[in-house]
Amino acid sequence: MHRLLLIDDDEALAGPLAQYLARFDLQLEAVTRPSEALPRLAAERFDALILDGMLPEMDGFEFCKRLRAGSEPWRDMPVLMLTARGDLTDRVVGLELGADDYLPKPFEPRELAARLQTILRRTRFAPPPAAAPQPLALLRFEGLQIDTARREVKAGGGAIELTGTEYELLVMLAREPGRVFSRDDILNRLRGQEAELYTRAVDILVSRLRRKLEPLAALKTLRNAGYCFALPEKP
Repeated sequence: MHRLLLIDDDEALAGPLAQYLARFDLQLEAVTRPSEALPRLAAERFDALILDGMLPEMDGFEFCKRLRAGSEPWRDMPVLMLTARGDLTDRVVGLELGADDYLPKPFEPRELAARLQTILRRTRFAPPPAAAPQPLALLRFEGLQIDTARREVKAGGGAIELTGTEYELLVMLAREPGRVFSRDDILNRLRGQEAELYTRAVDILVSRLRRKLEPLAALKTLRNAGYCFALPEKP
């Protein structure tokens, strides 16, 4: 049975939701404040976190950001954001801050259970980091250099400031120049999102990354297919 921690200030939600999720072998524990969650995360093992966007003390977006930026063992725990803030901008923000999925309120409990099962299954079967081959740390192209060890991107001798997701997108494309990635490919590789809900988020990310890389024509759009990295490699 998988253990889940819900952080939501709606105290009436936890009981019925716990009863429903128990049908799917999901054991739900709940707290109402981020300050209550931290000692629970430190003392107990949880398999995933369900995080409300509107919380006392700090909102769920800030909590997710701090969770991913920390050094604690639970920083890589799968996070599903469950919030009334369901517009596209908030979904993109949640994606950039490291959430693995995003479900706006009101929601169907069956859909929540399905999304949690998908996240947990993906985590369960992911290969351990030690088993993965070590990629090149320095990617060099005409006019562009990506230092993955330092997470630095330089063009024309100057550094380019990227968000975490913009950087991950650039590295993913640059590691396989010329390969066409569909929107679904990109979302699944970046954060394991349910791609059919977030395909427009890819267009927004690519557009912002393309502007930051100008005047380099690094990202190529293939109509009805996706995107690829177009700069030639530097010997």
